Amino acid sequence: MAVLEVVSYPNPLLKQKSKQVEIFDEDLHHLLDDMFDTMRSRNGVGLAGVQVGVLKRVLLVNIPREDGEQYKEDLLEIINPVVLNKEGDILWNEGCLSVPDFYEEVKRYHQITLGYQDRFGNEKVLQAEDFLAVALQHEIDHLDGILFVDRLSILKRKKFQKELKKNQKG
Repeated sequence: MAVLEVVSYPNPLLKQKSKQVEIFDEDLHHLLDDMFDTMRSRNGVGLAGVQVGVLKRVLLVNIPREDGEQYKEDLLEIINPVVLNKEGDILWNEGCLSVPDFYEEVKRYHQITLGYQDRFGNEKVLQAEDFLAVALQHEIDHLDGILFVDRLSILKRKKFQKELKKNQKG
């Protein structure tokens, strides 16, 4: 296992679309394991392949339980996700490992149904709502070259740009 480098905004790689995974082999398993170690080392709840420089449609989500802890048995390894259904709206205060130290409310779907494959290529369907639905949508956006800051209003995006410039100087 290894902790990988996380790609940070404004790296243009983050704007690229990820490719479908077709081979479910040991290399993919190592990538998923390394992504888990990387996500945990940064106290993240989700991580997409592109965030570690791999343009494959893979993502992880590990939502903390009520005690605030993340458990490996709750880890979702999502490969080639497809949103099958979406319902309702929810506002959620989001952050991102690729956009450190910036948080803002983003409008997402409250509930989603997701089709995907696991690390062995088995097809699965997942129903998600609230935090899990938001985290999945956030990570799927990464696979499509979209960052949460791209979903902000113009006013909030200007605030982000201002904070980014301030952080880059300081």
